[in-house]
Amino acid sequence: MLVDQYRNVLGQWPVAADHLWVDTREGSTFVVACGPKDAPPLVLLHGALTNSAIWMFDAELWSQSFRVYAVDVIGEPGLSTAKQLPVEGGRYAAWLDDVLAGLDLENAAFVGVSFGGWLALNYAVRRPHRVDRLALLCPAGIGRHKSFFLKALPLLLLGSWGKAKVRAMVMGPQPQALADRARPLMDLVSSIHSKVRPRSITIPLVSDADLSSLKMPVLIIIGGRDALINSNETRRRAESTMANAQLHYLEHAFHHLPNQRETVFNFLRDKQIGRIP
Repeated sequence: MLVDQYRNVLGQWPVAADHLWVDTREGSTFVVACGPKDAPPLVLLHGALTNSAIWMFDAELWSQSFRVYAVDVIGEPGLSTAKQLPVEGGRYAAWLDDVLAGLDLENAAFVGVSFGGWLALNYAVRRPHRVDRLALLCPAGIGRHKSFFLKALPLLLLGSWGKAKVRAMVMGPQPQALADRARPLMDLVSSIHSKVRPRSITIPLVSDADLSSLKMPVLIIIGGRDALINSNETRRRAESTMANAQLHYLEHAFHHLPNQRETVFNFLRDKQIGRIP
């Protein structure tokens, strides 16, 4: 079962971690917490069709300076409630209010990837006083989604070869050899993609006015070969509306952005940047 496979990966978390359960208005939410309890809080929000396991090697570094809270997003294949919320309206933000309350956090830095990037961005727009700084990796909500499903569908009918081709279009070329400690995580990701049907939703774009309203420091990292999100539109809109954003456009990168933990870590710790008036 996926749950057992996930628990096995969590058991290999590279630093000491606590497993927490937070009651929210939408149901129980699972959180992996690590790092010094008196360090500044850092909330991590994963993307669709994943769970908090994707952060395990990032958390190994980030927990040196932060109390890291990797949140299993509700409705995704983790340990939180399976309830899926509408992306319209404010229910995801209200859910995050409850998560922060359950963790006894008034505010925090946020890192989000893909759909989790939209969750973090949406929360920053709705609750700007609770978001100290914001790091977004290939975020939804700024550039439009591409019609990837139409390209992928014929390939998905071609068995394992076609599925591998689709995976490469999203993730980029797989390394020739995986580090032993990364193999259980990659096996979990493969299992999720083979057993869980993706949710069919259209992520609403954040308006120019809302993007312009953000005063906290923002880091955006995007790949020029992203098959899911129009990264050129993300780049254009971010550059024209977000005065306090650092944008890293990686021309040859895909939707999956490996090896960014140092860049994010440096941004999170940079005391030379702050809110703009």
